[in-house]
Amino acid sequence: MENVIDYYSRFDEWGRLDREPLEFIINWHYMKQYLPPHGHVLDNGAGPGKYSMELAKLGFHVTLSDLTPRLVEMAKEKAAELGLAERFNGFHTLNAVRLEGLPAEAFDASLMLGPLYHLQKEEERINAVKELFRVTKKGGIIFASFQSRMRMTVTSLQYPRHWKPHDTMDSIKAFRDTGVFNHVDQGRFTGAYYFNIHDIKPFMECNGFETVDLIGSSSIGGLISHEQRQYWEEKGESQQMTSLLIELAKDPSVLGISSHLLYIGRRI
Repeated sequence: MENVIDYYSRFDEWGRLDREPLEFIINWHYMKQYLPPHGHVLDNGAGPGKYSMELAKLGFHVTLSDLTPRLVEMAKEKAAELGLAERFNGFHTLNAVRLEGLPAEAFDASLMLGPLYHLQKEEERINAVKELFRVTKKGGIIFASFQSRMRMTVTSLQYPRHWKPHDTMDSIKAFRDTGVFNHVDQGRFTGAYYFNIHDIKPFMECNGFETVDLIGSSSIGGLISHEQRQYWEEKGESQQMTSLLIELAKDPSVLGISSHLLYIGRRI
């Protein structure tokens, strides 16, 4: 996992969600629908704490964890800066596959919005989901992020030089078979794992969760260029377009072309 720590020690993840806000806007819209009215929430793989801060603002008691020490420290600083430190029960540097020190059935809701697509081995993905199950109360709601193998296939065909080794059809075929991607350009996106859409619900259900919903976090937003988006902004209909993209995020037909997905489940 050293490559993941190295990448996120240099990458501006908070800024990414500010620059590309649709994923956060859609996730947060649906998360608010399913979160309990109050209680203790784990943000596991929280990065710099974008979701944690919003949870704290709603009055939840938040426990934050991430693999990258720099991001955990950034989240701690951000909570203090926003006057939210008292809403946090701890800031932990932890690997999602071993949430050491976090007690069983401690959280009314748990988030895992990132670790699953950095875990390339099936055993590690299973361990991470089992840990999510362990720390969540019975009947508790969980939110887990996935990346789409179909969307990455489309992106590879569109921009092969940008996503090497996916500049050959053999490499894309191998990726289609395995879901595993490792960028050959030094310093680019970390090694990742992309799910087939039809495998997500069975994977989570086999590990103790009842499916509530599966959302396309970026909806069809990735298909709309900056120039195309500008047209709606100039017409003064940008907010209406965002509302439509939020609505379409629940349409099963867009799941494959959404780069990120949000699984919502209940711990049995």
